[in-house]
Amino acid sequence: MAHNMDKYFDETVASVCEIIRFDSSLKPAENGMPFGKETADCLAYFLNLAQTMGFETHNYDNYVGEVVFGEGKDFAVLAHLDVVPAGNGWKYPPFGGVINDDLSDGGVAGKKIWGRGTMDDKGPAVSCLYALKALKDEGIVPNRKIKLIVGCNEECGWKCMDYYKKVAKMPDEGFTPDADFPVIYAEKGILHFATAFEMENPPFTALKAGERVNMVCDLATAVLTRKAAERLVGYENDVVGTTFSYDNTTNILKVYGKSAHGSNPKAGANALEAMMKFFASFHEECKRAYELLFADCTGLKTLQDETGSLTISPDVALFEKGVLTITSDVRFPATLTKEKVLEKLAGYSIQEVNYQPPIYNDPNGKLISTLSEVFNKKAGTQQSPIAIGGGTYARALKCGCAFGPEMAGDEQTIHQPNEYITFDRLRFLNEIYYDALKALCVVRYRVGVLKPIQK
Repeated sequence: MAHNMDKYFDETVASVCEIIRFDSSLKPAENGMPFGKETADCLAYFLNLAQTMGFETHNYDNYVGEVVFGEGKDFAVLAHLDVVPAGNGWKYPPFGGVINDDLSDGGVAGKKIWGRGTMDDKGPAVSCLYALKALKDEGIVPNRKIKLIVGCNEECGWKCMDYYKKVAKMPDEGFTPDADFPVIYAEKGILHFATAFEMENPPFTALKAGERVNMVCDLATAVLTRKAAERLVGYENDVVGTTFSYDNTTNILKVYGKSAHGSNPKAGANALEAMMKFFASFHEECKRAYELLFADCTGLKTLQDETGSLTISPDVALFEKGVLTITSDVRFPATLTKEKVLEKLAGYSIQEVNYQPPIYNDPNGKLISTLSEVFNKKAGTQQSPIAIGGGTYARALKCGCAFGPEMAGDEQTIHQPNEYITFDRLRFLNEIYYDALKALCVVRYRVGVLKPIQK
């Protein structure tokens, strides 16, 4: 049987392709554009698209925008239009919006849209917008005032959410289409911290690694001393997925890895780990850094609960004025505290860079149980709510959760090269976000229907 969203699919595909073409990774601020011109242009595109559909929209000084639909108590759908940097290793332009059914690497069959943001989070944001359009076109007035809020700084600081809370009223309840199905009831705590290591006679004169603390480091570069270069002869790198490249004329060592989301370091290959393991093989202070951050000598990774084990991903490094500073991404179990994590790091020079407390929702509460029911009905499964290590906008709400777009078994491409969304997944998102908003926010039609819609 045809779904109400079928007739909007081609438009959704076209809109996703268009919005992917904006490189909305963080850039230097310009006049009235706090995250750069392309991010502001991306927000303007999304809000203009919503306006052509007949929705009320607001642009809050290019920090964040919103699309408003319905009447009654506020309900949030929180998505984001900014993306992490493209990084290296793409087979199609990361901001090209290319469509094809490429199977050259043995990937998933069927048509795909390729590009940074297709899954995280532009594709899902566009799906949610078309779900609202479908409800509107049917003459439905939600009995909740749905606010589709699109931020522009989710990947690097959340200044968008901070600004929204200053200039508008954040709903208490809602979901974000920016994680996994079936539905997320808990998110681990996030702690980014910098560790400083004073280097005496370091084996390098310069070192730089990583782009973002929440992206597994895929490139580490160092200028080696003569003695370190000699140590490189015959060294066998055993960090899976990483490769060494040394230039004798410049003394530059480059280590290549594979990027992944910082919350799931095992999905990537950390170039900084491979580089530090090499230095640790003959330099004492490098060994201290390696043992703390990669070999886990303090037992950080032993911290665990029902939401999983602690993960650590040291992703950014810089050597300046005799000090090597490494910034790490830690995701800790949702029932633990930041203080419990820091206890394990006593005795090291630690500076907190960013902290987001964990969230924990009642798996049997109305929000989680409704979304769980919607998903299982649509997918034909009986899956239970899950916990994740990722951090989403759900933390901005008193009662919030993440709902899609990834599923168990998906090829992991978020924060990695060759991010894509399949046509099948995009069609599924259109339909399930329509179903979810109808189940949570609709009890009546505007015209010609006397009885409530049954959930």
